[in-house]
Formats: sequence, C-alpha cells, structure tokens
Amino acid sequence: MIPVIYEDNHLLVVEKPVNLPTQEDSSWDPDLLSILKVDIKTRYNKPGNVYLGLVHRLDRPVGGVMVFAKTSKAASRLSDQIRANMLKRTYLAIIHGVPQPEKGSLEHYLLKDRATNTTQVVSAKNKEGKRAVLEYELLESGRSALSMVSVQLLTGRSHQIRVQFSAIGHPLYGDQKYGASLNQPGQQIALWSYGLRLNHPTKKEEMVFHSHPPAEYPWNLFHKACSL
Repeated sequence: MIPVIYEDNHLLVVEKPVNLPTQEDSSWDPDLLSILKVDIKTRYNKPGNVYLGLVHRLDRPVGGVMVFAKTSKAASRLSDQIRANMLKRTYLAIIHGVPQPEKGSLEHYLLKDRATNTTQVVSAKNKEGKRAVLEYELLESGRSALSMVSVQLLTGRSHQIRVQFSAIGHPLYGDQKYGASLNQPGQQIALWSYGLRLNHPTKKEEMVFHSHPPAEYPWNLFHKACSL
C-alpha cells in the first residue's frame, strides 16, 4: 500500500517508496503510477480507465513526497507552476564530505546519455547541454565523514542533484553511478524528497506537504533528520 499524504478531487499526494519506478519503464517492474491508478479504481469503484496525471518524477532509488493530478485541469495548472518555478521541491541528501561554502547554489550544464541513462556535466558552450541550478544548505556534518544537506531544485534535470554534487567532489552516499569510488555496492542512495510547496489548482491556496526519511542508516546518524 502506498502511503497517501493528502487527497481531494484534484490532487493526490503520496510518499513514493524507494526503488520503485515512477512510471513504467524497460524493466517492466511494478511502477508507482500504475499502482495508484489501480488503487483509485478499486477504492472508488470507478468504471473504465482512471486518469492520473504525472507532473514530475523521482529517480527510481529516491523516495519521498510526490504530487499527482487527478484531473486534466489540475495537471495543466501544476505543469504551469513547474515551468514558472512556483512549485517548490525540497530534498534531503547525505553527501560525502562538507560542502564549501556551507550554503550556496550550484549551476552546471548537463547532458543526458539516454543509451546509458547517465548524465554528465558539459561546457556551457555545448548546445545540447541544459542549464541546471539548485540551492543547498548544510544542515549537519561530522558523522562518518558524511554531511546532510537540504536542496531546493530550481530546474528539473535528470539525476540533477546526484550529478551536481558529484561534480563538486561531494557525491551522495550510496550513489553507484556518480560516486562509485566512495560507495559500496548494495548501499541505498541517501536522497529523499522531503517537501513540496504548491498552489492548489482550483482553490488557489498555498499548500505544503512533507515526507520524512526513514529512521535507518545513514539517516539516523543525523539528529536533524529526525527532528525536521
């Protein structure tokens, strides 16, 4: 059962489990979008196909808060908020080392290789590169040479947080793609979708949703992860 954080006629906000694809992919493993559609159909005894709009994504190994649109109008308005940078996404990440400065922004140009499902930093002169910007703040450090940071995405590029922190020498704990030299096979990547701030698509009210990371290693190394 997928934990439901909030639901009304227009929105469905849930906590995505780790290692579950957001939508159907080449693995053909069960995916979050399909599971939620079946759940809605069952709970409300709906005939025919269920509409559920996917307006943003999380990487397969990442868990946390996600919003779906239950109507096409809501999907359109949420997509407009994302394009206007009005839908705010906050993540928690555990990284190797301590970033300097402790609070700042990162800007890179990223290029995705769809054949390998990896993203790399490229020159700003590369016409195929897409600008990627995030803001971060150190929350706690000094435990097992790891630090916990909060991250706010200003753009939504593939693997953005993982690639950008790796590019400055602070790869995420457990990230095998962008931090293999510091991580061990089998470790779970420590990246969590903690917060969403959006305007309700019909009521126009600001709404804020949170999802807390699991109380397990390495999150349990940090007191703030438990007290947010």
